[in-house]
Amino acid sequence: MSIVPKENIEVISQSIGINNLSPDVALALAPDVEYRLREIMQVILEAIKCMRHSRRTKLTADDVDGALNLRNVEPLYGFVSGGPLRFKKAVGHRDLFYIDDKDVDFKDVIEAPLPKAPLDTGLVCHWLAIEGVQPAIPENAPVEVLAAPSDGKKYEQKDDGLPVELKLPVKHVLSRELQLYFDKITELVVSRSDVILLKKALLSLATDSGLHPLVPYFTCFIADEVSRGLSDFPLLFALMRVVHSLLQNAHIHIEPYLHQLMPSVVTCLVAKRLGNRFADNHWELRDFTANLVASICKRFGHVYNTLQSRLTKTLVNAFLDPKRTLTQHYGAIQGLAALGPSVVRLLILPNLESYLRLLEPELLLEKQKNEIKRHEAWRVYGALLSAAGQCIYDRLKIFPTLPSPVPQSLWKTNERIVLTTPNKRKRSVELMEQQPALKKIATDGPTGLSVTNSSPSQMQVETAAPASSGDINIGPSSSSRSLSNESISNSIGGKDGADAQSLKKSALLNQVWKDELNSGKLLVSLFQLFGEDILPFIPAPEMSLFL
Repeated sequence: MSIVPKENIEVISQSIGINNLSPDVALALAPDVEYRLREIMQVILEAIKCMRHSRRTKLTADDVDGALNLRNVEPLYGFVSGGPLRFKKAVGHRDLFYIDDKDVDFKDVIEAPLPKAPLDTGLVCHWLAIEGVQPAIPENAPVEVLAAPSDGKKYEQKDDGLPVELKLPVKHVLSRELQLYFDKITELVVSRSDVILLKKALLSLATDSGLHPLVPYFTCFIADEVSRGLSDFPLLFALMRVVHSLLQNAHIHIEPYLHQLMPSVVTCLVAKRLGNRFADNHWELRDFTANLVASICKRFGHVYNTLQSRLTKTLVNAFLDPKRTLTQHYGAIQGLAALGPSVVRLLILPNLESYLRLLEPELLLEKQKNEIKRHEAWRVYGALLSAAGQCIYDRLKIFPTLPSPVPQSLWKTNERIVLTTPNKRKRSVELMEQQPALKKIATDGPTGLSVTNSSPSQMQVETAAPASSGDINIGPSSSSRSLSNESISNSIGGKDGADAQSLKKSALLNQVWKDELNSGKLLVSLFQLFGEDILPFIPAPEMSLFL
């Protein structure tokens, strides 16, 4: 049973011109009218919720549209409430104003013509410019619009006849002093007529505090000159020094322009040819650029978290591409090596054996008759050796400090001078050669060591101080007598002390080998690849540990 009586349905039908509505039809329409009224009331409640969430006390058409969207109902078009608020002064009060909220008659709203439906939102792609030239398409503004008018403004007529003001692009204005400074710096870099003045200019770029407006101009200048002057080695070196000076300036915020600088810097690192390869030392330029790339990653890696990953991907692709020249391989290796030993260990060492296998024919005079190619191959070999050596040196630095040999001790007695030999062996050489490496190191060492700290990484060595100058026939002093007593006690319990010391040293070395077994394997593999060339990179204590 509907709460809307059928008589109301009959009255509504007669008001709109339907006079012959049967009672059965009115009774059937009553539940549907009730359902529609409940829907309208629910939409109004949802609109009130939207109003309250927006921290407002006035219901707007946008709230009704939001309520309809929540109920998956198509919103109403043509009704907006975004017009300006009109305030009126209250009669009889000077400082009291109120919002003029007019009452709208529903009859006028219903009889008003419907406005045009708004267009759907869409995205259209078009070329803004192709190689610096703007194409003449409807999406781009015509050239005459962009041209500055006489009064600096331009007006256009819309379809409805209202004038529209077009805002022209803002021109970046530099002071006269900055323009002269930029022209002078670029002239010095390109001409290189005065080397001393160029050095002072680079120092000015690295220290002056008012050069930030020139950063985009220097960035574009470097990019253009690098792309045009790959055959001019002095120009490329001067440009990289300009980049280095800009990075050193603490008053310049160069982060927004790194995406324009990095292609030029990487080009000077892994380009196929830089300058005249026969006369110019492009190896020095690649080394300088590699250090420059490493400093950029170290300084701005936390700001751009993908900077180093994208750079290493580019360098690894250049390093592993067999179609690239050896000069490009050299630049990629130097760039990866400058990023740190961890990058070398993860990206170069796994591919080292296969790469050296391909590089070996280029190193031999019998297989490579071209002297230039052979020189490039040896350069690449040296870069690989240096990178691998720095990596293994960094790995071996984490070893605990090994004890150094104890010098001979001079003891003064009544009868003769006693010299102790710290490296005296307890066993024969044959037995020592039959022992494992760890045991030989544990048993071969000074006998006067006394471990005073339980930590394996901290060991203290006590030695007897040499006697002062004087007659050896004079009786022993208190210190010499105590040393003699200690020597007797040490001779009695020397065997037990040596065994305990050997056990402690063996435990220490076992722990070192347990923690750093990968370093030992890495050293063995590098020794197999490079031979004795890798040994200068290994410190003396660590070398005695492994050999």
